[in-house]
Amino acid sequence: MSRAGRDLLLKAARGERAGATRKRLLDAGLKLISSKGYLGATTKDIAKKAGVAELTLFRHFSSKEQLFQEIINSYTFLPALKGLMPEIKELDYRDALLLIAEKFLGRLSERRDLIRIMHSEMHLYPARVKDIYHNFVGEVYKTLASYFKDLQDSGILRDFDPEYGARAFLGMFFSYFTVRELVLKERSKPSDEQKAITEFVDIFVKGSAA
Repeated sequence: MSRAGRDLLLKAARGERAGATRKRLLDAGLKLISSKGYLGATTKDIAKKAGVAELTLFRHFSSKEQLFQEIINSYTFLPALKGLMPEIKELDYRDALLLIAEKFLGRLSERRDLIRIMHSEMHLYPARVKDIYHNFVGEVYKTLASYFKDLQDSGILRDFDPEYGARAFLGMFFSYFTVRELVLKERSKPSDEQKAITEFVDIFVKGSAA
């Protein structure tokens, strides 16, 4: 093998190791922030859980805020919703909303510990961290709003502000989840959750279809 070939292989191997390290740091950050909160999870603890030095963490993420932003962008509903967009464009409107709702509640359930602790300490977060969270929420709304706007342009949906529509749709399910998890602190049966999804979607479809 030529020297150039060996150099390419070494570069690829270093890239794979760096990607694996970054993934471990994100996983460790998610677990610790979900259990200790953003304020309680230190970069030192996150690095230790990931099995690397704290300096290594800062080679991948310039700050704890950037690490938090990457966790939000990687492990929340936003990447799941973006991944759904090509699929839902091929579905009937009601079926598309059912799928979105199922995925949304599923991701909320997966991240219930993170949501619970963020809900309790959000008022204590630095402004930069609050901005990261608010920007993430805004991006989720805009992504779903773009789907509604496309259907409006096709004459399938009546005229309404698509971003407010996105807020209303996701808000129904987030409210259902928070009451269940944070207020009543109970786990619903799959059949109960499916009934809630079906009822909420039918209400929304009847109110938004042209």
